[in-house]
Amino acid sequence: MRPSSLVRSVIVLGLLAGAGALPAAAQSYHVARTFTLGGDGGWDYIALDTAGHRLFIARQDRIMVVSEDSGTVLGEIPGLNRAHGVAFDYASGHGFATSGADSAVTMFDLRTLAVLGRTTAAVDDDAVLYDPATRHVFTMNGDAGSSSVIDPVSGRRIGAIELGGKPEFGVSAGDGKLYVNIEDKNEVAEVDARAMRVVRRWSIAPCEAPSGLAIDRAHHRLFSVCRSGVMGVSDAAAGRLVTTVPIGRGVDAARFDPGTQLAFASNGDGTLTVVHEDAPDRYSVVATVPTKPGARTMEIDLGTHRIFTVSADFGPAPAPTAERPRPRPPVLPGTFALLVLEP
Repeated sequence: MRPSSLVRSVIVLGLLAGAGALPAAAQSYHVARTFTLGGDGGWDYIALDTAGHRLFIARQDRIMVVSEDSGTVLGEIPGLNRAHGVAFDYASGHGFATSGADSAVTMFDLRTLAVLGRTTAAVDDDAVLYDPATRHVFTMNGDAGSSSVIDPVSGRRIGAIELGGKPEFGVSAGDGKLYVNIEDKNEVAEVDARAMRVVRRWSIAPCEAPSGLAIDRAHHRLFSVCRSGVMGVSDAAAGRLVTTVPIGRGVDAARFDPGTQLAFASNGDGTLTVVHEDAPDRYSVVATVPTKPGARTMEIDLGTHRIFTVSADFGPAPAPTAERPRPRPPVLPGTFALLVLEP
């Protein structure tokens, strides 16, 4: 039955009001809670265990496991060497953590956190993902220019994919396709996960040195965040760059929230860039949220829309030397903290 003209007008007005409300909601993102976790060592990726409501945080020689609700440290997974990423396979009850300095992947029990075994991936294994279509785990091996394929039940490496460049982050489309940022080529590679080969690639210039990557599966859009200070949005179906939007400096992670149509970039300069998907080919920056210097990685809970990031306090940088012309400031002991941003 066709609605009356009055009803149609009310519907249109309601839709317009709802569309206008999303950017306003994005502007309200703020650091709502800070939990001091302490502990030594640097940090890298954060992964959310959606079943257990736990955050897995890479901490140099271990994975720190933290309650996303209370900020309580629940345990640690030891024995890593330059820890990077974590992925989960709920069917097998196994988790996987990469450590780039020894090319290893540690398999652990998701319930007890006990280490179950280790396998060798390739040099500089960094980001890692689980693909539900193939039920395999894929590591992104930066210096090796490849992806290692791991059986999540046995934990054994069962294949390798040559990526033709240095991979950073990767995402699964859920249909047997993977997409990977190729950092040194400024491009995205499309991978047939079943055939274990690259089937297509395209340039995302002027998005240079892409690191984090997120996906809008409904609209086939990819969000590559680049150290050149932009987010490059690609049409994955067409294999082309759609547009770029400005973000902060020192970025390392991207996330997309289909519930709000918001894309996020976490920047080491101490900001979170919030981008609204106005339409599949049109995007606008709706907020630049202060976080904390060094907060370059993040995770999102799609149920609560919370963003999680981590950083610490820093002391003054030492004087430059010939060996270290741009020395990093030291991390102050005991200051490592989890920041929870809420809309």
